Amino acid sequence: MVLTKAELGAALRNEVRVILHLASKVEAGVLDYRPTPKQRSTIELLRYFVIVGPIHTRATMAGAFDMDAWRNAWRTEEARVKSMPLETVKDEIARLPAFFEQTLDAASDDDMRAEIDMFGRKASRGSTLVNLVLLHYTAYRMQLFLYLKSSGREELNTLNLWVGVDHM
Repeated sequence: MVLTKAELGAALRNEVRVILHLASKVEAGVLDYRPTPKQRSTIELLRYFVIVGPIHTRATMAGAFDMDAWRNAWRTEEARVKSMPLETVKDEIARLPAFFEQTLDAASDDDMRAEIDMFGRKASRGSTLVNLVLLHYTAYRMQLFLYLKSSGREELNTLNLWVGVDHM
């Protein structure tokens, strides 16, 4: 694995930190904002952050990928967060680093190097965590940033998106 478990954990903690920074910019009046009718609303996107990482992480770290178990986990978690209010969503997101740390600490280096076949793609567990969890958070935080900009938060800039601060 190119990244150590500690480096992957640090990268995931940073993603959560930046997501929480952006989530702090969400005002109640824009929770239902969606760029187009078929896209997630702002609150749905924030709820997605709560579930996507844990679902993909658990599936990646399981002995073998089970599509039916993955689908069931997805349905269960979507139902759990479906009406979760903003403050609870932010609290749940804030708990993600502890989940990632616990999961990564429990895995050996051999576990991380072991090959897994998920969604028809064979790769090491470590690589899968980077491509399926870390990169999902990066991509969807960009979407959250764009939602915020589109819904009137013109003062936000690249420091908010990439560094997770208002200014330096």
